Amino acid sequence: MHLLVCDFGTCLGANTFMAIDLIRRKFLFDSAWGFGSLALLDLLNSERRSVANREGRQEVTSGVLHHPPKAKRVVQLFMAGAASHIDLFDYKPALEKHHGEPSDFGEKVEAFQNGLGPWMKSPFQFRPYGASGKMLSDAVADLGSCVDEMAFIHNMTGKTGVHSQATYLQATGFQRPGFPGVGSWVSYALGSENENLPAFVVLPDHRGFASNGPKNWGSAFLPTSSQGTTIFPQRERPIRDLFPKSELVTPKSHSDGLKLLDKLNRDFAMTREGDERLESRLRTYELAAKMQLSAPEALDLSSEPKHIMKMYGLDRAGAEYPESINVPEEIEYFGRKCLIARRLLERGVRYVQIWSGNDNSFPRRNWDSHEDLKREHGPLARGMARGAAALIQDLKQRGLLDDTIVLWTTEFGRMPSTQGSTGRDHNPHVFTNWLCGGGVRGGISHGESDQWGFKPLDRDNPTQVYDIHATLLHLLGLNHLKLTVRHNGIDRRLTDVHGHVIQEII
Repeated sequence: MHLLVCDFGTCLGANTFMAIDLIRRKFLFDSAWGFGSLALLDLLNSERRSVANREGRQEVTSGVLHHPPKAKRVVQLFMAGAASHIDLFDYKPALEKHHGEPSDFGEKVEAFQNGLGPWMKSPFQFRPYGASGKMLSDAVADLGSCVDEMAFIHNMTGKTGVHSQATYLQATGFQRPGFPGVGSWVSYALGSENENLPAFVVLPDHRGFASNGPKNWGSAFLPTSSQGTTIFPQRERPIRDLFPKSELVTPKSHSDGLKLLDKLNRDFAMTREGDERLESRLRTYELAAKMQLSAPEALDLSSEPKHIMKMYGLDRAGAEYPESINVPEEIEYFGRKCLIARRLLERGVRYVQIWSGNDNSFPRRNWDSHEDLKREHGPLARGMARGAAALIQDLKQRGLLDDTIVLWTTEFGRMPSTQGSTGRDHNPHVFTNWLCGGGVRGGISHGESDQWGFKPLDRDNPTQVYDIHATLLHLLGLNHLKLTVRHNGIDRRLTDVHGHVIQEII
């Protein structure tokens, strides 16, 4: 048996030492007051070097970037379940002309399920909006007021029609688990502009997670402090474990416990100088402490004026909703997340990710409209469009849109042919993303899909998620080729070995 010499001079067996370490960890995490109550202590010495400085990372706080940035922050809207491009943003007159006719793709097509029925026009009418005359469906009509701020990319293509893999690809740049989310890369590179809030915040659908759950915004091999912090605005406790739950905690016991925790952490850290994992954990504790004061204020909407609440669709306080999916409910839920996102962004959060739709709910509360596209897409799209439009307008009137990127994402598109009589199957071959603000050229469409919305019109030159990520980093002042981290002997980056900046939309 290997012997370990403890700091109190006693020789212990390795198993005994591990047991002591496990007790210490259990005490830290299971104590009644929780790590959130560390607000009364500064756990980290102010002279301690940060992980970023030790690794030589370039941070915006030091003023050193790869090139001058056009944007400082990002809000990403992720439609989980695969939103239909041809029913929201990508108008196809050919589907109206040939509606109900047998679908003929001119090539062999493999459906994900059984979605090769007749051609199906959109159940929503399309109309032109803005000076650009962009055609939008009635389901997203609220976006018409800001369509001239937006750049649409209609030739996005993926690699798979499987939700979990496709979601990973859009969220992390890879089809399999084990890679950091895009927000983690941005957080890792730039940090937060507010030391009292996380750099990367995630607002999931309150009804549940999308495919892969928290792995979509995990830090993987990046420091733990760069992972997304989840907040559920609709829940009684939006941030889990931020405050102590026990009524037995007294000011005296609270103070004594904090002092003991501080000593345990400092003593343990002294024996493991330079341990990045411990460093990240201590930074997380410190942030949790500061969030006890900053987070409740950021999430409190009581100070927002009535006209702002109405703009986001939040003027029906206490409303009750039916069991079936409905427009007012989706407007309130998505609008609330958008307003909170604005409050987080203006307080220095670097990356906010808003999710719409949870995994495999039924009746559908996601965008995976195999059965009835109008029933499911209608409320979700109306809610998304109202909240997104309000967010864009609100950022603009506050002078924040110029340096804030709004990115709309989904994992793939849907087929132009029918599944059953009213649904659409998966289509990984082409779909739509859009961006606005933060140096993005508005009022344009980049790339086209074919006449059916089945594949890119130019199949040799589609747009991939790597290009979106490369462009996103470029606007933030980062070169996607240079933002690398060595992991398992490979210099990993968000864009893998692909990607180019889409200069046409800048």
